[in-house]
Amino acid sequence: MKRELICIGCPMGCPLTVEMEGNEVKSVTGNTCKRGDVYARKEVTNPTRIVTSTVRVTGSALTHMVSVKTREDIPKDKIFACVEAIKDITVQAPVHIGDVILANVAGTGVDIIATKNA
Repeated sequence: MKRELICIGCPMGCPLTVEMEGNEVKSVTGNTCKRGDVYARKEVTNPTRIVTSTVRVTGSALTHMVSVKTREDIPKDKIFACVEAIKDITVQAPVHIGDVILANVAGTGVDIIATKNA
């Protein structure tokens, strides 16, 4: 089986071809750097994503919302559970970049952190 991907490992955006046999990656072609090979293997066997969003802030004169993200990528099938877990969160100012807004989101072991001061 062949899978065609566009690499997002670097700005080159290489067109990748992944040859698979069952669930096993046999080869990756089209990449111009090592990151392409790593990305392709991970994307076809265990796809993950960084999730970004916003949460409400109270007690801030600057803003009513603060941007947040997962500290690292989470399994792609946990994205909706992650968004559901953070949609009703309100935090009290002050909020600093890197503050943990929600620990272990959706049972992934990954924290939601602030990406802006408020």
